[in-house]
Amino acid sequence: MNWMKFRRVYFLISGAVIAVGVYSLLTWGLNLGVDFKGGALIEYKIEKEISTEGATAKIEEKGIAVTSVQKLGGETYLFRLESVDNEKRESIKGVLQEVGGSVEELRFENVGPSIGPELIKKTIYALVIAAIAILIWITIQFKSFKFGVSAVLAMFHDSLVLLGLYSLLGHLFAAEVDFLFVTAMLTILSFSVHDTIVVYDRIRESQKKLGGNLYDLANKAVTETFVRSINNSFTIIFMLVALALLGGSTIKWFAIALLIGTISGTYSSPFVAVPLLVTWEEIKHKISK
Repeated sequence: MNWMKFRRVYFLISGAVIAVGVYSLLTWGLNLGVDFKGGALIEYKIEKEISTEGATAKIEEKGIAVTSVQKLGGETYLFRLESVDNEKRESIKGVLQEVGGSVEELRFENVGPSIGPELIKKTIYALVIAAIAILIWITIQFKSFKFGVSAVLAMFHDSLVLLGLYSLLGHLFAAEVDFLFVTAMLTILSFSVHDTIVVYDRIRESQKKLGGNLYDLANKAVTETFVRSINNSFTIIFMLVALALLGGSTIKWFAIALLIGTISGTYSSPFVAVPLLVTWEEIKHKISK
């Protein structure tokens, strides 16, 4: 199949998704969670077992944002919330007494952000260093600078897609950016590069065995790896959908972030990284003529 014939369409789709995300980021920004803003930790011993989702909904009806509820074992639950005063603490306790009977507060503390400005700065430095290392490594392995640049650009494509869509989800559904989101972002970056290298390796093998121009070799490589990539991604997607639907509020948005990244990474390898490679080669030939 002539996949590269439609590369302008692929770029248009990516551009549209990224444009929506950038608009959302500039307009509404990211909905930062307790890990970035700080908040409160309250541990309760509750007489009856409660539904964490039901308790969260009732507390949020009182105008108190709940980040997560974790059952620690037995009758003990840990609530992670926005910063609360004594009045709000009493409101929370009243809600829990309604749904769980007798309630004893075991611990209360207002906490500062666990991900401070210094850690964010170091994370950005780490991402830049990792991108440079990936660029150098792919350039050496494939003996071509354009392979490395195209792979890194596809990786940044997935980062922008995830950031932009998560900003939109934060505005529409109150999805919060927390430590788990950072973990999800780093995970999908490695997934994206892994998939890209698989396609690039097939192009390199065909170059050695058959020769020919990069346009035809790219079409052949995408055709040969497409079904494998889709099958591999669907096994991950099925698991993440199950986690998002059944895993509870604690890991729901983590699973959704991974789901967005998995879909974007599966798309970007054949339809961003490879078309960038082919377009670069075509421009190079036009300039050299």
